[in-house]
Amino acid sequence: MTDGNSVRVVAAGDHFVLPALITRAVEHEVERADVREVRLGWPLEPFGPVAEVQEASDAEDELIQALAGAQVLVTQMGPVTEKVLAACPDLRLVVVCRGGPVNVNLDAAKNHDVRVCFAPGRNAAATAEFTVGMMLAALRRIPQAHAPLAGRGSWEGTTYYTYEHSGLELEDLPVGLVGYGAVGSRVARVLCAFGARVMVYDPYVHGEIHGLRVTSLDDLLRRSRVITLHARLTPETRGLIGARELGLLPSGAVVVNVARGPLLDEGALCDALESGRVSAAALDTYEREPLPAQSRLPGLADRVVLTPHLGGASRAVAEKAARIAAEEVGRWVRGEPLAHCLT
Repeated sequence: MTDGNSVRVVAAGDHFVLPALITRAVEHEVERADVREVRLGWPLEPFGPVAEVQEASDAEDELIQALAGAQVLVTQMGPVTEKVLAACPDLRLVVVCRGGPVNVNLDAAKNHDVRVCFAPGRNAAATAEFTVGMMLAALRRIPQAHAPLAGRGSWEGTTYYTYEHSGLELEDLPVGLVGYGAVGSRVARVLCAFGARVMVYDPYVHGEIHGLRVTSLDDLLRRSRVITLHARLTPETRGLIGARELGLLPSGAVVVNVARGPLLDEGALCDALESGRVSAAALDTYEREPLPAQSRLPGLADRVVLTPHLGGASRAVAEKAARIAAEEVGRWVRGEPLAHCLT
């Protein structure tokens, strides 16, 4: 601490979790907080771990300058690298406003005796709502009907008001959820309210669920007209849905992924879309982000709904993230156990 009773905090916000949001939340939790705001802007990949980013960057230098004499850093994506940690000996706590501290070098933090916390669950509701929206968009061909009408005033979208081209409704539709965590469980509840026949595969979740528990992924795929992915990305789940798995789906099935791109083999999905095995897909995350120029997905615009990793983007998410992070700062200042700490 500095000045006997105050703690120096750097609120390193960005375009989403604004510095002012962090400051207000910290000042609400900590009676005497000396908060310095900095708004970071940097050309880093927004969703890649810090280990994959070169150590030298303008963002590191900006962060080092802001952290002079500070004990606490609250940030969304600031690169907390070995360089930053070594240059900031007063730093004792880093709180990341995300579901995991992928922008922090955890080994270096441990070596420098810096605690690292994060903000789990801050975007579960937003992502669940976005998932259901993407599902409806794909099932009812909403973007494909919108584009010609908005672009050139064409009424050609009425082709979807024919039996052959009209979409599916959720009521009585067999929908399979791969994963039943904070997001998947919310999606299940919403789909049950729509009257969908919800099935769930998650070998790590026990107890009561909304829907029918299915004990094998293959069985879930064979029985689902729609599948939506909600698994964590681990070495075990990378490429979880590939050509073999897509081949188990009923012909004309729909695939939704608002979780992590590498859960799904995009090449196999494109093959299945082109063959008609899969009739539509809705994707918010991808194997590589931003989507590379050579991707086949944009060429399948009549069958896919594509958004640029927006599932967790809502004002409430930014506000929740700042509040959860500030609560950790408050616990640290008061000497209480930290709720979501990795080091």
